[in-house]
Amino acid sequence: MKLKSYIWPVIGLSAVGFSVWLLYHELRGISLEDVGDGLTAIPIHRWVLAGMSSIVAYAALAGYDHIALSHLGKKVSFLFITLCSFTTYALSHNIGGSVLSGAVIRYRAYATRGLTGQEVGILVALCSFTFVLGALLLSAILLLAEPQVLERFVDVLPISASRTTGIVILVLIGLYIFGSWLRLKPLQLGSLQIFYPRLSIVARQLIIGPIELMAAAAIIYFALPATGNPGYFIVLGVFVVSFSVALISHAPGGLGVLEVVFLAGLSDMDPAAVLAALLVFRFFYLIIPLILALFVVLIFEKTEFSRRS
Repeated sequence: MKLKSYIWPVIGLSAVGFSVWLLYHELRGISLEDVGDGLTAIPIHRWVLAGMSSIVAYAALAGYDHIALSHLGKKVSFLFITLCSFTTYALSHNIGGSVLSGAVIRYRAYATRGLTGQEVGILVALCSFTFVLGALLLSAILLLAEPQVLERFVDVLPISASRTTGIVILVLIGLYIFGSWLRLKPLQLGSLQIFYPRLSIVARQLIIGPIELMAAAAIIYFALPATGNPGYFIVLGVFVVSFSVALISHAPGGLGVLEVVFLAGLSDMDPAAVLAALLVFRFFYLIIPLILALFVVLIFEKTEFSRRS
């Protein structure tokens, strides 16, 4: 057990180290002054739009928990779910190992509302699956509409795809929808039964997942300069790839990993401007939510302590 507990932190730190090394070689000619100029060049209204996009993204993330609890048939107050989801993602995005860290945070919160460890496990799995489903749906749409997006990563990531891949992904999603419509029998894993989500739940997954990713990508899009900007859908495609790789790496906050992949995806833009946009993303999507989440945790723990006293 002790060895297993060290595996993901080691993987995450290794990913950070390797990415920092790549960034060093990629950005040796860029000064902090260049990045600072990129930040000051962003118009005020685009800062506002980036901030609003972050709010939409976290509102959609709260939808993940609402969907999972609806599937479980558990009644928890709207405000509690929203705050729990916000805190979970704000902390896990910064800590890394989002599935494991998210499970721990959710268990601490939802156990106070009567959920068992097994139910929290199903909730975490369904939230993760909602993200994957949203990423797959967006990927399929982008492969059909902008198949050249993945060509931007040939030198960094061993990935290639075409419109055919997009069609295959849509077919798989269609089978998932069809399975829900048929109301297939639950999957039995030992004593655990995993029920197929209802069609209404699946519909919400297919809406909420893409909205969260589209809003998060918009933070970066609004922070990028107009010069050389390839357009929102290309930025969205680059973000889906970059963010997915960052999550898989288990690097805390995707540190270094997100930057390396994003710079490769937008290699035709000024690297300083891209880095400035990514700093805006980290500010609105990671740093501010982390600060707010710490206050939420302190208030929650104080309330729970007072309740037990």
